[in-house]
Amino acid sequence: MTHDTSTSDALSWTSVGDLVGNHPSAPVALIGAGLNERSLTPGRCDLGPKAFRAVLPRLSTYDVETGHQLSTPVHDLGDLALKAMSPAHAFEPIRDAVAAQASRGLTVIMGGNNAITRPGVQGLGLERTGLLTLDAHFDLRDTDQGLTNGNPVQALLEDGLDGRRISQVGLAPFANTRRAHEKAKAAGISIRTTKDCREQGLAAVVTQELDRLSALCDVIYVDFDIDVIDRSQWPASPGARPGGVSVQDFFEATRVIGTCAKVKAVDLTEYDPSLEIGDLGSLTVGRWFCELLAGYEQR
Repeated sequence: MTHDTSTSDALSWTSVGDLVGNHPSAPVALIGAGLNERSLTPGRCDLGPKAFRAVLPRLSTYDVETGHQLSTPVHDLGDLALKAMSPAHAFEPIRDAVAAQASRGLTVIMGGNNAITRPGVQGLGLERTGLLTLDAHFDLRDTDQGLTNGNPVQALLEDGLDGRRISQVGLAPFANTRRAHEKAKAAGISIRTTKDCREQGLAAVVTQELDRLSALCDVIYVDFDIDVIDRSQWPASPGARPGGVSVQDFFEATRVIGTCAKVKAVDLTEYDPSLEIGDLGSLTVGRWFCELLAGYEQR
């Protein structure tokens, strides 16, 4: 016989959405940055912050695998007014929003396309920050035709970020150019391919790169370009390719990143809800946030 426990279950259910709200003194901040202009592939990454927030009530704060209950409040600063704004014009609003949260333990920027990464890094202070990207692409396209989601790393190099303080993890074959590869090597960027991640484990590679950056930098910014995930498990980004990292490996690496005390800001980029199959995209992004918080609570 089964019993109707819906009322009691509802009363005991605590969702991740319950942690996110108006909590000015919270150690974690959330900023929506739905920048969508100047994307190399047309899409609706501007819908990412809304879809992300909408899924949070469906995610429990309890991790059955570890017995841990998430409890960290997250101060939601809402969405920046970036509609129809170019990456150049969006630079100051994003940079200043991140800089304003410097006293917190972690700032999460929900994109939006990958052009938000440059101002996010600048918000921490270029001279003291290292950059870790989980991305299938180098993002080293030339900037002579303007800023796009395909050149935030190139733009940061031109801003003066030392390439030795950049680690790029998850780079995919047949998704990049020889010229971009040569530029990365010449700049001193640490290059870790999908083969490295497959053979050594994504979490292990990420740990190595966090240790490397921690020895060079005061703080670390992490760009989670979600198209690093294998396209069969993540169809909601136009740049995702077959053969990317597994979604489970992505979650495990996210938790590792959350534990690193030098990680002060992260973004999630290239999530396009218009490409959803069912609600796979939103649930994946919601689980990513849970893993990030779980890691943060281990600091």
